[in-house]
Amino acid sequence: MSLPAETIAALKGVSTATITTILLKKGLRNVWIRGTKPLVPNQPRLVGRAFTLRFVPAREDLATPESWGSPISTRAAIEAMPEGCIAVVDAMGVSDAGIFGDILCARMAQRKVTALITDGVVRDVEGVIGTGLPVWCNGVAAPPSVAGLTFVAWQQPIACGGVAVFPDDVIVVDKDGAVLIPAALLDYVVEHGVEQERMEGWIMQEVGKGAALPGLYPMNAETKARYEKWKA
Repeated sequence: MSLPAETIAALKGVSTATITTILLKKGLRNVWIRGTKPLVPNQPRLVGRAFTLRFVPAREDLATPESWGSPISTRAAIEAMPEGCIAVVDAMGVSDAGIFGDILCARMAQRKVTALITDGVVRDVEGVIGTGLPVWCNGVAAPPSVAGLTFVAWQQPIACGGVAVFPDDVIVVDKDGAVLIPAALLDYVVEHGVEQERMEGWIMQEVGKGAALPGLYPMNAETKARYEKWKA
């Protein structure tokens, strides 16, 4: 199920740092996907539902170039990706086998996939960048995926960067990395995230005017009253 345009627009205004704080207040501490760095600088904040892919360690009878033509392959998974999704790939942090290269990323871009997120690495890096597909990963490597990994499934629960990701969870990714929003908490995060960004924007204005932090951040009752008056 795709995200409503208004939800995407709202979350594009909420930083991943803010989202982690909001989810922390709900008791969720492990939502930041480790090892996901932007492949190129200054990529915009992006939002989409998670489309999950899973690798396991390479097994020599399965991890072969011939497996790329199998019905269970990264190629088949890409053809199942809906427009607007964010592909989240569990590569177990393997750093010496590139899970995707330029051709696969070009096809994802054609299918209007929003981004690729992985705790692994990519290959054919110049070509991948040339596709225009936004990628957050843990680096680059020349060898193909089958040199160190076996692809086994898509749209199943995965562990990416130490975070449990389920299909249709929501991913927000920016310069601070990728953060997961559980599907059941999406409306809560949107509501509180938009308000948190508004409040912190006002606090930054006050800091710019020379206000001291005690009583401002976090707000005491007097500051809350001033903020509510400003907001009204």
